[in-house]
Amino acid sequence: MTAAELLSVAAFIEGKHAQAFPNFGSERMGAPVVSFCRLDDKEIRLREPIQEPDALIIQDTTLLHSVNVFQGLKTDGYILINSTRTFDDLDIADFVAGFPPHHVCDVGATELAMKHVKRPVPNAALLGGFAAISGQLHMDSVAEAIMEKFPGVIGEANVAAAREAFHIARAA
Repeated sequence: MTAAELLSVAAFIEGKHAQAFPNFGSERMGAPVVSFCRLDDKEIRLREPIQEPDALIIQDTTLLHSVNVFQGLKTDGYILINSTRTFDDLDIADFVAGFPPHHVCDVGATELAMKHVKRPVPNAALLGGFAAISGQLHMDSVAEAIMEKFPGVIGEANVAAAREAFHIARAA
């Protein structure tokens, strides 16, 4: 399940309307995957890729300079990057300086997943970080969505990663 799909489940839990879908682009293995998620308080009728996103969750920093991941992002949008490196180290400091400071955050989601889940699966941690910076979802809804998809010990470990990411992003 992609982060976008988990995000949509958390939105449904809160009584919102949501729509999530991936876009694989290429047919080859290893090609970048883009997932979209729309959240709204009213019914969503659009069925097309998002051209002007309100937020980006970037799981793989190698895409920062090989694909224009920021294309169409609104100037008051949110950016969450899976990294423990600084924006200077990622060579995007000048770009992100144009956004409100609390709208841009880096969280080492893969490291948190390794710590809690013992596998490099950053989706849950990224959702916790996104909930913190965007205010679009409550952390409890994210936790419930994770537990619905991954019941038991795996879900609890993912929720722990998401909660830690939430606190890191909230403090940033």
